[in-house]
Amino acid sequence: MNFEQLEYIKEVVETKSMSIAAKNLHVTQSAISQSISLLEKEFGVELFKRSRNGTLPTEEGKVIITKVLEILKKADELKEEVQSLTSSYIGELKIATVPSIFMTYLPKALAKFKKDFPQIKVTLMELDNREVIEHVNQNKIDLGLIAISNSVKHKFPEYISFHSFQSQATFNVIVSKDSTLAFSKELQLMDIREHPFVIYGKNFYINLIEDFEKQYGALNIIFKSTNSEVIKKSVAEGVGISLFSSLMLTDDPYLESGRIISIPLTGFPLNFNLLFGGIYSKNRSQFRLIQKFLEYFQV
Repeated sequence: MNFEQLEYIKEVVETKSMSIAAKNLHVTQSAISQSISLLEKEFGVELFKRSRNGTLPTEEGKVIITKVLEILKKADELKEEVQSLTSSYIGELKIATVPSIFMTYLPKALAKFKKDFPQIKVTLMELDNREVIEHVNQNKIDLGLIAISNSVKHKFPEYISFHSFQSQATFNVIVSKDSTLAFSKELQLMDIREHPFVIYGKNFYINLIEDFEKQYGALNIIFKSTNSEVIKKSVAEGVGISLFSSLMLTDDPYLESGRIISIPLTGFPLNFNLLFGGIYSKNRSQFRLIQKFLEYFQV
């Protein structure tokens, strides 16, 4: 039994004709006849009989058809209830995100959200972690997707709420498969500082490198780029090595094909894990919509 068969029954009851029902439902008469026959065999009851007055329910069929109509009515009520719930969310959702979340969690969450709420306009921007937090504090966006250190207890203003994705990431050195470092089990930045680096040029990594260089001297940096694909391609070709969070290497084609190797990084200044989540102002008019969107993040 399926809803298509139940709809056929309803239409035959209302029109008293399989041919008219077929025309109204834009299917062939044989399709309706065969479908109802299969259902009759499943129930072990004849539902309709032909007469001079049309195709009418049998006495036994009337009992079953009454239940069928009740099921369809409840299904319509459920559809209306769902539509009422989803249509209560209106407007636009402005989101700023750090690259690591943009590349991993966000696409899947956004696709599912847009399928359920096509009426909501979503605009995205990619920013540095610090810039995302500033945009939330300045009420320029509805939701900020960020990464924070688990070694520091972050204190946001009371009106800012943090929604954790319950996910952490570590740091890694990525090297070419032909690099002399490729077989290392773990590395520290101070031990590889003389190797050529191609740096992912976001403020987060640059600030960490500046902290390192103040204590241990300059790294051998070939170039910086804000394009992660350029960095990975350069590493694969042996131009240099680089630093990435484990999240940014999730499902990475360079890593999966073996063209680059990821090695855990320990020690100063990257001896901490990253926590991921969303921040938003409790005072935003889109408060409920923001919370609904965050429900779509499965990590």
